[in-house]
Amino acid sequence: MTTGGPQLVERREHAAGGTAYAAGSLLSTGGVGATGGTGATGATGATATVATLRAARRRVHRRRRVLLAALTLLVVGLFLVRALLGDYRISFVDGIRMVSGTTIPGASFIFMESTLPRACMAVLAGAAFASAGAAFQSMLRNPLASPDVLGINLGASAAAVFAVVLLGWRGTPVAVVAFAGAVAVAAAIHGFAGRGGAATGRMILVGVGLAAVLSSVVHWVLLRADIYRAQDALVWLTGSLGTVSWDEIARLGVVVAVGLPLLTVATRQLGVLGLGDDLAAGLGVRAPRLRLVVTALVVLLTASATAVCGPIAFVGFLSGPIARRLTGGRTSVPAAALVGAAMVLAADYVSAYAVPGTAFPVGVVTGLAGAPVLVWLLVAGRRSISEK
Repeated sequence: MTTGGPQLVERREHAAGGTAYAAGSLLSTGGVGATGGTGATGATGATATVATLRAARRRVHRRRRVLLAALTLLVVGLFLVRALLGDYRISFVDGIRMVSGTTIPGASFIFMESTLPRACMAVLAGAAFASAGAAFQSMLRNPLASPDVLGINLGASAAAVFAVVLLGWRGTPVAVVAFAGAVAVAAAIHGFAGRGGAATGRMILVGVGLAAVLSSVVHWVLLRADIYRAQDALVWLTGSLGTVSWDEIARLGVVVAVGLPLLTVATRQLGVLGLGDDLAAGLGVRAPRLRLVVTALVVLLTASATAVCGPIAFVGFLSGPIARRLTGGRTSVPAAALVGAAMVLAADYVSAYAVPGTAFPVGVVTGLAGAPVLVWLLVAGRRSISEK
């Protein structure tokens, strides 16, 4: 067995190298000459491989389109339920008439000033929180790295609570201050994280640290507040759709209409960051600039939604993992946005009508429902890993 071992290995390696070289030459020349049969076989194999890859890609795209269509139908159905079904039930035809300008005594006020605005804001806020969370988790390659965990939502919350409790502000000024607070936290995270391959890890550490500091600031402000202002601040901190206006819906709608498509395009390049900044630069992707663009869009969506309805718990944290499980492990910002919209719509309906005579903030329901869903995702993830 050992006699002539090195020579035998050398001859086999030489033969293997010659075969690989010949195969490459045949594929490149199409198999001309005495090796025409082998070249035809190689070309046929390459063609079959390309056809298989294209078929797999078509199946993936087809599955994604079917999933997006199903999620869209789910969101539309929940939207109609939230807008039309409640203490005062409204038919679909009457709803269309009231949107067109017809006044129906009693029903018009409930529909146009309560249920329809809340349904619209639930879709917009859910899509904004969910898409931002999915993009952040994909960029930082960590399912825990959502804007609410890393302190961006808390930046908006701390600024808004400070304005409400200590300055006595209401309405639009509070929204502006909340937006500024989220921007300041995001700028601090990006500034302290720096550049290089370890920037994503530093962003997580800096964000978690800032979140702890801002949570303490919020508690300190609430301790100094009188009971009435503290109550208003706590309702806003929980996340509520009860006081939204059409002007706020229009502003957030513009932000979502602009930010969501841009974020979808930007996240298509995030997979390259997993190779490292140097290899990403070799492939034409500037990692620092891509992180800055994604962070800016995430802050735009998150801060705009938080400024209007407060930080709704678990939406940005859970929508991304749920969407990834539905898409077979791939990050899809549109799918995450639809999952978030469906989550907030369902939670808002339950919070309004689950207990007769009592309406809870929507954040209470998302928080209660989010914990079991998170446990389910963790158990399912561990089970899939053990099966592999």
